[in-house]
Amino acid sequence: MFFAALFAMYFTVRSVDKGLGQPWPVVKLDVPLATANTLVLLASSVTCQLGVFAIERGQVRRTGSIFNPGRWGLREWYVLTFLMGLYFDCGQGYEYIFDLIRKQHLTLSSSNYGSVFYLTTGFHGLHVAGGLVAFLFLLGRTYKAKRVTREQQVSAIVVSYYWHFVDVVWIGLFCTIYLIH
Repeated sequence: MFFAALFAMYFTVRSVDKGLGQPWPVVKLDVPLATANTLVLLASSVTCQLGVFAIERGQVRRTGSIFNPGRWGLREWYVLTFLMGLYFDCGQGYEYIFDLIRKQHLTLSSSNYGSVFYLTTGFHGLHVAGGLVAFLFLLGRTYKAKRVTREQQVSAIVVSYYWHFVDVVWIGLFCTIYLIH
């Protein structure tokens, strides 16, 4: 519901600004960077799900070489997912700081567009960061546990549901903000 409200805010402010003849968006967005970030985030959903498959078969750690992903366990898949999510948030931060703020002077208070852009994408970035924290807690628990438990399996699945939700929300935001705008 929170993200539905953010989408409603985006479309409402957009319609008002366009009705007043104001340009939308007021900046040139870096679509190639956002596309690369999107592809990494979408791929992280795949790696996350592979981690779920591993824990469902009771495999917490790899059973072969690190260079053989077919033998990876939950830890390896979730570490890779974590790194991909971190890449996404860092890429978003790079776009904010070096492109939008420094070069184009778009801030939260510079325009209506700046407000809705940073609120929608920023809250999504915070949700990604929350997922990264969840991955760290989950991974930490796997190192502490002596054996695979049903609780670990359920926790991994719940974290994956959250991660997939974050990805689906980003698909909507990416299409709305970067492609349709």
